[in-house]
Amino acid sequence: MNVVLWIIAGLLAAAFLAAGAMKMLQPKEKLIASGLGWAADFSDGQVKLIGLAEVLGAVGLLLPALLDVAPVLVPMAATGLAITMIGAIVVHVRRKENQAVLPSLILLVLSAVVAWGRFGPWSF
Repeated sequence: MNVVLWIIAGLLAAAFLAAGAMKMLQPKEKLIASGLGWAADFSDGQVKLIGLAEVLGAVGLLLPALLDVAPVLVPMAATGLAITMIGAIVVHVRRKENQAVLPSLILLVLSAVVAWGRFGPWSF
């Protein structure tokens, strides 16, 4: 199970790092034009902050355990990302962006699995 949690954490880290970097580096208008219509409901700063949270969460999923420095940060990062995905689901449902709910739900479940496993029986 430890290997499964590492794989899930690695996949989540890659997904959140890419998504967060995109939100941080691209202008809000470009994000909206590329299909992220939800960004229209947020200020530039809020979109960048969401991206920063995703990037920090991605780093927190792997780096503390790899460096063996405060590995309790791994499940905390996973919990934070799960909360972020709950917010994403709420926004998508309110905007009736049903096609975007499933990916957010999958990321929520995977983040919750990592948090459960690393807080619980397979902690570091």
